[in-house]
Amino acid sequence: MPIFEFRCLECGNIFEKLLTSSNEKAEMECPECRSTTFERVISRTNYVMGSGPGGKKPTLTSRSCSPGSSCMTLDIPGPTR
Repeated sequence: MPIFEFRCLECGNIFEKLLTSSNEKAEMECPECRSTTFERVISRTNYVMGSGPGGKKPTLTSRSCSPGSSCMTLDIPGPTR
């Protein structure tokens, strides 16, 4: 059950939403101002990640997703299959 974080585009409040299923219809609004305009943010971790196999460290890559917006990808090294 993933917990996602969002930033309200109206008041700047950051809030969490627990989604129990990918099919779940979620009522989404800012708990502070009740706005329905927000963006998903990358959550901070509460632990320090060490090096992965071969000394690789996690990397954050930013790229353009569509005109005027950007996306970020977090690559966390781990075991390979």
